[in-house]
Amino acid sequence: MTPAIQLLNKHKAGFDILKFDHDPGITDFAQEATEALALAPQQVFKTLVISVDGRLVVAVTPSTQLVDLKAFAKSCKGKKAQLATQQQAENATGYQLGGISPFAHKKRLPVMLHSSALNYEVIYVSGGRRGLELALSPDTIKALCLAQVADF
Repeated sequence: MTPAIQLLNKHKAGFDILKFDHDPGITDFAQEATEALALAPQQVFKTLVISVDGRLVVAVTPSTQLVDLKAFAKSCKGKKAQLATQQQAENATGYQLGGISPFAHKKRLPVMLHSSALNYEVIYVSGGRRGLELALSPDTIKALCLAQVADF
């Protein structure tokens, strides 16, 4: 059980666990989950760690689009944003790249949820390891992560 699942259980949040066998040769983790679990691509969200003016922020964004870093920085009231390095992301969250969940990071990080998530009753996010997805309401992310909603 991952820290993300432990946190969700602790708060009695509604969620479902979906599992698949991760192929170590694949690096597009969200697309792999979409295909392996036959999910609607627009409802699969990836979790990215982004450095905004030197501070790390988590972006939960549709897997079908790229993050507009300038818009992301602006939504965080910053000037410049860039993807965190793999080491920065893994050290701050405690999760391996491709398995970073929006929940239960090693260090408390602000979370930004892409506004399109609110179009769905259920979205899919990483459960804290490769091959593990969680089906849950975007409101759960807003509540448990104190996530801000923005377009980026």
